[in-house]
Amino acid sequence: MIGLHETPVREAPPLARIALDPATVEQDLARLVLTLVELVRRLMEGQALRRLEAGTVTAEEAERLGLGLMQLRGAVETLCARLDIRPEELNLDLGPLGRLL
Repeated sequence: MIGLHETPVREAPPLARIALDPATVEQDLARLVLTLVELVRRLMEGQALRRLEAGTVTAEEAERLGLGLMQLRGAVETLCARLDIRPEELNLDLGPLGRLL
């Protein structure tokens, strides 16, 4: 029974369990790292587009930005192929928040 000045004791939510499979831990880690690289690449691409639309970059800067972003995308695709990871697998499930990418 709870008194007037006592607060009910709430059970802590169950901890998320991480199932590590030794056979796939390297590939899982590579997928996580590549997902984060892809997230940063997309953020940089969005920022570059906003700067282009705002007219705050020169033609030379725009060329360098575009080339750099294309090279980064190619590097991610190359690493995915080398590590046998499909690019569409680069994502994280954030539970109630949805998918990261």
